[in-house]
Amino acid sequence: MSGYPLSMSPPVPPADPAALDAAIARLGSYSWLIVTSANGVQALLGRMAELGASSMPLRRIAIGAIGPATAEALAEHGLRASFVPGAYVAEAIVDEIGDVAGQRILLPRADIAREALAVGLRAKGAEVDEVAAYRTVPGPGAADLASWLRAGTLGAITFTSSSTVRYLLDGLGAHGFDRPTAVAALNRTAVVCIGPITAATARAEGLRVAAEAREYTESGLLDALVQWFSGPAVGTPERQDVAR
Repeated sequence: MSGYPLSMSPPVPPADPAALDAAIARLGSYSWLIVTSANGVQALLGRMAELGASSMPLRRIAIGAIGPATAEALAEHGLRASFVPGAYVAEAIVDEIGDVAGQRILLPRADIAREALAVGLRAKGAEVDEVAAYRTVPGPGAADLASWLRAGTLGAITFTSSSTVRYLLDGLGAHGFDRPTAVAALNRTAVVCIGPITAATARAEGLRVAAEAREYTESGLLDALVQWFSGPAVGTPERQDVAR
């Protein structure tokens, strides 16, 4: 799996980078850097390169990554994640990071990121600087998806974040699908989600989640998709909720 979801465009810089630039200027004051996506890694290091900022302070502090893909993105820049939680969600970082009371933590995030991580770390006594490192914006793919849904040629759709769910439904609205119609059309496919947070958002929007990745990564998502289509035939009693 590669590229960006149909409903999303590649991340773009924040509308105002002042908070990010200020955090970069004081990197040496942090005890931790915690990154929650490969996009966050690229956004932070890309901005540092633009500013001519040294990466040496990052080699002197602890770095946490939400999962293996994020850790790999760090490694590509010569940085090592010293902490990766057992489950790749914000709540697991809070549960497993240990004692961070009195420590200063930098969270470079998407502009629409959930607040759970910052709130949880502050509850443990950490001083958290949460800054928008990039923005996620809708992509043009809803037009393609609308035509596939009308033709009935779509067997499954995968969602990799809560924002992909919302942006896709919003995008379909611009192509002749009101919300109920879009939800009904998507529910005639197998809706497969990367993890519990995304699945919860999908269900809240009225989607029936056919499968959910056990490992919250793109590889785990692919495994869930393969397992779904390797199961009983669609239309059998076990699979009445999805029709192709």
